[in-house]
Amino acid sequence: MTTLRDKTMVIIGAGSGIARRIAEDATQQGAHVISVGRPEVDLTDEGTIRALADRVGELDYLVSLAADHANGPVTELEREAVHRAFDAKVIGPILLAKHFAPRFRAGGAFLLFSGVAAWRPAPGRTVMAATNAAAAALAEALAVELAPVRVNALSPGIIDSGVWDGPGKDSFFRTIAASNPARRVGTPSDISSAALLALTNPFLTGTTLHVDGGARLA
Repeated sequence: MTTLRDKTMVIIGAGSGIARRIAEDATQQGAHVISVGRPEVDLTDEGTIRALADRVGELDYLVSLAADHANGPVTELEREAVHRAFDAKVIGPILLAKHFAPRFRAGGAFLLFSGVAAWRPAPGRTVMAATNAAAAALAEALAVELAPVRVNALSPGIIDSGVWDGPGKDSFFRTIAASNPARRVGTPSDISSAALLALTNPFLTGTTLHVDGGARLA
């Protein structure tokens, strides 16, 4: 494994609980973390991506957690919502690769986020399944094209990251825990440890890490 000490890491999608935990853990291990939210970079706007790359300069690790969901029955989906979902998970990361690829130092890595919906589709989650599957496929393609920069994807299951807070959370989590082989829901630290593994393991590329408690198998 390589160390995170003195490495520069850029995290896109800084507003999520998972992103915050990755930033905290990487910082504790000595990385210089630049966390970027939607106000600073809009993945539908290539100009903001170019400007961010120019501002950052050289880097070691890039993580994209951006998401924009278009959930609901296919018969009720709006075209613009579908486009935004693909911008966040697929088109935006392609443009990130375009502008950051020349800036990675030796040993650099790019981590995309997929999701269990790609392997466990459900009614009303067609766009989520498609974008997450595309993110996993994109990681494989970029791993070949950007080599020796390593590119991987991480596919979380249900994570207690704050997204699910609200009425019915406890009942929902009990149902999830009872239905997956790990018999629990995930935590941000589960995802962070896997993300840092994907970034620092020098022989891991073109792979999707499933950190879902085995939910895709249930």
